[in-house]
Amino acid sequence: MSVIDDVKQRLDIVQIVSEYVKLQKAGRNYKSSCPFHSEKNPSFFVFPDRQSWHCFGACGIGGDIFSFIMKKEGVDFAQALRLLANKAGVPLVAQVTPQRQAQNKERERLFEVNEAAAEYYHHVLLNTSVAEIAMNYVTRRGLSPETIKTFQLGFSPEGWDTLKRYLKGKGYEEAELLAAGLLVERDDKNSYDRFRNRLMFPIRNIQGNVLGFGGRALDDSLPKYLNSPQTPVFDKSSNLYGIDRAKTAIRQKDQAVIVEGYIDVLTAHQYGYDNVVASMGTAMTNKQLAILKNLTRNLILALDADTAGEEAVSRSGEMVDKMLPVPKFVDGPVLPPVYGWVKYEDAQNSDIKILVLPQNKDPDDVIKEDASQWQKLIMDTKPMIDFIFQSVTAKVDLASARDKSSAVEKLLPLLFQMENPLRQAYYVEMLARLLKIDEHDLRDAWKKFRADERKRRATAGVKSFKPVAATIISSSPLEQYCLALLLQYPELKSESVELSPDHFENTENRELFAKWRQSDDLASFRDSLDSALQEHLDNLMAKVFPSIIRENESVRRETINDCVIRLQERRLRTLEAHQQELLAIEAEIGGTAAQLAKLEEQGLEITKQLQQVFIKQSHRRRQAKSDRQ
Repeated sequence: MSVIDDVKQRLDIVQIVSEYVKLQKAGRNYKSSCPFHSEKNPSFFVFPDRQSWHCFGACGIGGDIFSFIMKKEGVDFAQALRLLANKAGVPLVAQVTPQRQAQNKERERLFEVNEAAAEYYHHVLLNTSVAEIAMNYVTRRGLSPETIKTFQLGFSPEGWDTLKRYLKGKGYEEAELLAAGLLVERDDKNSYDRFRNRLMFPIRNIQGNVLGFGGRALDDSLPKYLNSPQTPVFDKSSNLYGIDRAKTAIRQKDQAVIVEGYIDVLTAHQYGYDNVVASMGTAMTNKQLAILKNLTRNLILALDADTAGEEAVSRSGEMVDKMLPVPKFVDGPVLPPVYGWVKYEDAQNSDIKILVLPQNKDPDDVIKEDASQWQKLIMDTKPMIDFIFQSVTAKVDLASARDKSSAVEKLLPLLFQMENPLRQAYYVEMLARLLKIDEHDLRDAWKKFRADERKRRATAGVKSFKPVAATIISSSPLEQYCLALLLQYPELKSESVELSPDHFENTENRELFAKWRQSDDLASFRDSLDSALQEHLDNLMAKVFPSIIRENESVRRETINDCVIRLQERRLRTLEAHQQELLAIEAEIGGTAAQLAKLEEQGLEITKQLQQVFIKQSHRRRQAKSDRQ
């Protein structure tokens, strides 16, 4: 038995969820107000028989014991596993290799070193005359003493070894200071303080550990901003400044605002906009998105007026459709869309949006001049893809076929990033309208691009594939069978576009699928996983398929397509069962007519979508039979 299964067997989801919310008995199940959004009527249910939970309100999400802890605590799967394993009394040490143990010990030591450095810098800023230039700067920028203390701002003195001497006096080794990026080593092996005469911003992870620093020059030194180098604990592209202070507000407001600079975050929090974080000048990465995705699916990117269009395009590559795989009903569950041509903005209530800053203004400037203007800018945001399409096409000469063709070539790759056919169709129609070209011609171009891109990616996947073999023990056969196929045969990746992580009920499978979909090769994918997920991956890679699947690509494609449909059908049937139980409970306890009508309407939507799945399933089987004849 794997450590994941062991934890699941020892813990009861009702007991774990009860530590966070007050549950009330509702038939065989339990209900409560959703802990992830504000609501008047309880829509959050826990199902002991299935050891699962689901929100039937605005969230429309659900999962198992791991996904609940991940979302509630704002942690990743590995951290949730450690937390729950500790509660269950399941030792994880046996699952960790000596190499991983050494790495964990090194990480903890680097956290300690960085914390000691942050305390030193903070003390120098508050208590010494050498920091007068820094105090004058933060005062001029309008930062309050409380903000300075809350974010532990500091000052690095001008000397070449002041921090080095202080930390060595505290018992830290020079090698540790080098590993933390606090010192720079010369060619002669002597070292000196990396940060000198700079205002210091400690950069913390979501748990509050100091990972590294950003330092702003207070004279003409270059660069103006100097960050810690990449270390075993710090990677600029994997962190968000202020996330430790913003996580609670992001959950409560169900929204995160991403700005670029440290001061922007500090000013926003000082004025009460405490759901603001900074990307520290980098384009949003998958790792940064993963941090935010555990807190909210609603993101706002604050961009400069002059470069907003170009920057939105450059930042969109890894963001399109990553936060919400499918459109979401207003006040209803997340479901694959089978409604008619509903206006996109009405159906989509979760998105990545763009906030365009006034000319030559940073968020810091806007908020200090008029805080209400910042709130207005947030209210006036546009969905990212709408903004990109409008920005790109606004510069097109509609009399130039070359300009139109160039715009199409630039925007079609964004459509490919989307996983929902309805979204793709909507934006094809929008692009045709904006460019004043025939929609049928554009659809033909889109189909050709999509086919060429799938072929290119499948070929790339085959070239990077390295097979592994052995046996597997399945605890969730359908999910694991599907995952094993996708993992062992990379050319099938193009067949999984209709799948989303939500189709996997088990968090370990959901995590593997989400990370696999974002990876380019198996080696780097495996290295990105925690040891428990590596064990799970190895089991899946070890599955031995029948020879007819191993030797016949068309059979493999037919099999994976069947798996996809079955996963879609299972998810809808699970939602249908949950909906029926909820309807029975509400009827039993005397729910209002409006509540009962709403539940019945949602049940009808699920039934419609099941019918669509059955139609698709029947069509595939007829097609497969025809191909074999």
